[in-house]
Amino acid sequence: MTKIVVVTSGKGGVGKTTTSASFATGLALRGYKTCVIDFDVGLRNLDLIMGVERRVVYDLINVINDEIKLSQALIKDKQLDKLYILAASQTRDKDALKQEGVERVLIELKEMGFDYIICDSPAGIETGALMAMHYADEALVVTNPEVSSVRDSDRILGMLNSKTRRAIDGLDPVKEHLLITRYNPNRVEGGQMLSLEDIHDILRTPLIGVIPESESVLQASNQGVPAIHMKGSDVAEAYADVVARFLGEEKPMRFIEAEKPGFFKRLFGR
Repeated sequence: MTKIVVVTSGKGGVGKTTTSASFATGLALRGYKTCVIDFDVGLRNLDLIMGVERRVVYDLINVINDEIKLSQALIKDKQLDKLYILAASQTRDKDALKQEGVERVLIELKEMGFDYIICDSPAGIETGALMAMHYADEALVVTNPEVSSVRDSDRILGMLNSKTRRAIDGLDPVKEHLLITRYNPNRVEGGQMLSLEDIHDILRTPLIGVIPESESVLQASNQGVPAIHMKGSDVAEAYADVVARFLGEEKPMRFIEAEKPGFFKRLFGR
């Protein structure tokens, strides 16, 4: 049975698209047929992160407007046979997203045998974000360990509980997972970032993973590959852990403890 997962946040720039790309890639690496859809109409960044920007001929809005068949717009990933990308339009605005059109695309993807459909939501509470979350079965709520980001995520949690199809139809609620990105335990100890406990006290949402602050994310973005492909990096391992936990596996939470300075660093300082 197909599951629809929205990757969402209230604040921009927290790592939603990076997460969508790595999460979808991780599911495909585990053998699941996965499609990741960019709902950020007018901006479009997912295709860059996935390294398929030159392959985009048609987009989500072309499909919604019945200008082409869905199969014409789906882009097959360069490395994984079970991973497909549906790009957003750069030339339209968010009003081009129509609920009945989005529903038709999702139904067709289900009929094509996709195990997972990942909806990469734009930030905030506008049309694109509402459309991305409306049909979700589960949600990854992405936040940074800072007050404004966490506060905005609280608003998104409220919307998941009130404005989705599951909420409107009185079905089981959207299953929520909290993902904390750009976490630096040393800065937490120094009082520059919120701790995991602080964030949990505010949001009260099950934590699915912690992605460490790392230059690997920027390197991956510049290379046009999802961060989960950066073998040997903490970020790649952290995203692999997130996918494993999502699939029901037990994984210890890593990258949450501050590094203790070694003997020579304590002796000589910097």
